[in-house]
Amino acid sequence: MQAKFDLEEARIEGCTLGEVLGALSHALDLTEGQEPGHCVRCCFIGTRIGERMGLSVDAAADLYYTLLLKDLGCSSNAARICQLYFTDDRIFKNGFKTVDGSVRQALAFVLRHTAKGQPLAQRARAVVDVLRNSEELVTEIFETRCETGADIARQMRFSDAVADGIAGLDEHWNGGGRPYRLVGDAIPLFSRIALLAQVLEVFSRGVGPDAALREIERRSGTWFDPEIVRAAVSCVRDPGFWDELAAPDLEQRLFAMQPALDKLTLNDARLDEIIQAFARVIDAKSPFTHGHSQRVALYTGLLSQELNFGENTQRWMWRTALMHDIGKLGVSNQILDKNGKLTEDEFATIKRHPLMSESILSRVPAFQPMAWIAAMHHERLDGKGYPYGLTASSLIQEMRVLTVADIFDALSADRPYRSALPLPEVRVIMGKMVGTAIDGDIVEALWRVVDSADFPGPSAASADPSSAAVL
Repeated sequence: MQAKFDLEEARIEGCTLGEVLGALSHALDLTEGQEPGHCVRCCFIGTRIGERMGLSVDAAADLYYTLLLKDLGCSSNAARICQLYFTDDRIFKNGFKTVDGSVRQALAFVLRHTAKGQPLAQRARAVVDVLRNSEELVTEIFETRCETGADIARQMRFSDAVADGIAGLDEHWNGGGRPYRLVGDAIPLFSRIALLAQVLEVFSRGVGPDAALREIERRSGTWFDPEIVRAAVSCVRDPGFWDELAAPDLEQRLFAMQPALDKLTLNDARLDEIIQAFARVIDAKSPFTHGHSQRVALYTGLLSQELNFGENTQRWMWRTALMHDIGKLGVSNQILDKNGKLTEDEFATIKRHPLMSESILSRVPAFQPMAWIAAMHHERLDGKGYPYGLTASSLIQEMRVLTVADIFDALSADRPYRSALPLPEVRVIMGKMVGTAIDGDIVEALWRVVDSADFPGPSAASADPSSAAVL
């Protein structure tokens, strides 16, 4: 299983912005507990609605990216949901998308999901706490998600219209939504379309197209703008609409749409901005991964320089380090933030995250080398790593560099079960891993970097994300 590629020759020519964001949207589906392709299907539905409403070319492009990136902030409230509801954040989020906002449904949802599997007394206390503070808690959770998503969209250099569309995703036409209680036309148009598209996608997949259509008609004037409901009903009654939505080539057709091609181009600098912004989505999943991707990217970049990698290889290594843990968006915070030893089943779930990283990144042909390297950051020279159990002969130098950078940050940063270790202790631990888990030559290069006068140190790297800029 030897990788056959040369990062120095890697290029993004032929790679489109829609294709990249469509692939990354699959990671957003993971952290929302949705079926793969949820954001893509919502984008198709919402774009069709926009066409029926006669949006301009520029507005159609902004709507397209609002729909594809509607869940950009979704990872930022995952830890809080676990903390408040004592439950799996992904299951909680999946179920919450079917709640219609009525008191009866909301109460049933809280009773069903809060502290599930815990002793009865603990469940009772948790439910009482949630119900007592439900208004504040729900607003806080939505505000975190909406504001973070909008901020990341702006970091990606999308328009204010896209950012505002993401920020208003959970507002309802009658003012009953969150977090700002906006009413009617005060809700951004793209938010109104995106929420309807989301509900239509979730219900059509869960209970069928006819029931989904009845659901959006039932919520017309409460959740949804009646004009947008009429446009949506007209769309879904077109012959072939549902067949198109279910077609295996939906993504290819979606990425070839004019909104994906007309407004924004993709070059190396823009790709770097998107990847660095998306690293925020990854690191926001857990308070214990805050800054992890940025720091690993910094250490990987410095090691790549120290080892005299070519300039283009350095850039791709930096990108890979930022994206290496994207698969962790598919792991519940009940596992990621656990303060104690993982069970066998929990560890088995953790061990799948490199495979999920590989699956997401490999959706973009230009990202194939990046996907392959990212998948190997938990492999060991002696074959006792995961997910593939490869041995030294299959682990090229780029893979070994990423592994060393990842381990260095794991030891020198805070974790749920311990505080950051001092550098002398990190040296001892990593020294014992040389030859069995990690490459001694790369570890020596790491210590040269760490001992250099301009090494920022783990704390400084966390405090200043710009230190992980392209080297």
